Amino acid sequence: MARVFVYGTLKKGQPNYFRMTDKRNGRAEYCCSARTVEKFPLVIAGKYSIPFLLNVPGVGQQVEGEVYSVDTQMLQFLDEFEGCPHMYQRTSVELEVKQWAGESTSSGQSADAPRRMNAFVYSTTTYQPEWRSLPIYESYDAYGSHGLVYVSREYRD
Repeated sequence: MARVFVYGTLKKGQPNYFRMTDKRNGRAEYCCSARTVEKFPLVIAGKYSIPFLLNVPGVGQQVEGEVYSVDTQMLQFLDEFEGCPHMYQRTSVELEVKQWAGESTSSGQSADAPRRMNAFVYSTTTYQPEWRSLPIYESYDAYGSHGLVYVSREYRD
């Protein structure tokens, strides 16, 4: 099993979350909410309003998302879904755990539970130069106040 950090349309409540729960794609088990230790620019770009994590460490904000433990089949599916290695690259990122699955916000987690971890993340090093001047987000929500409408693959021309 591998850990994957998702920050965009694959999160719970987002347009592509169903792909994480579709058993035909493999197995994905939610582990925790987390954020990147290092800052990165998370932008919404292109005519389809896709969230992109630009691989520019130290610039932007700590990005919030979810960590999933995935099997080999799901990891292969995600590589294909994310266009890896052409559109996105899969690299390792250090994360701060915000809340483990099943952890109550009031009771806290045991002292020996890890508060940092590494996971794979899909980021891009290839992007339009003007993307560097787009608004940077800490957390992506396809239905957020940014007003940019995400276009699912099924509806792209």
